[in-house]
Amino acid sequence: MKVFGLALGLAAVALPTMASAQGDPARGKTVFARCMACHQTVAGRNGLGPTMAGVVGRKAGTVPGYNYSAALKKSGLVWSPAALDSYLLKPAAKVPGTKMIFPGLPKPEDRANIIAYLTTLK
Repeated sequence: MKVFGLALGLAAVALPTMASAQGDPARGKTVFARCMACHQTVAGRNGLGPTMAGVVGRKAGTVPGYNYSAALKKSGLVWSPAALDSYLLKPAAKVPGTKMIFPGLPKPEDRANIIAYLTTLK
């Protein structure tokens, strides 16, 4: 019985985390407003940062016409949801030497929502 109770307790803790990992694109678009000072969402339009159109699944440092830091070009990252999540938590910690001065998003739900939104950008 104790094992069953422990399993239920662990499931109760894990389920909200698993649900939040899915993210909400509409909420992500709202959170992404913080990023729009530097990043565009239209393919071929770079700002202070590279366009986010098509970012999910793209190799880091490869948007044509954007001058990336050597650190990001050499990072070997591919922008999977997991890589985006760890980068958006603390960009400078994930890729020391990155040009991105944004301090990061500490809330897991904000990161999950932005990643869900970024997934919609083609």
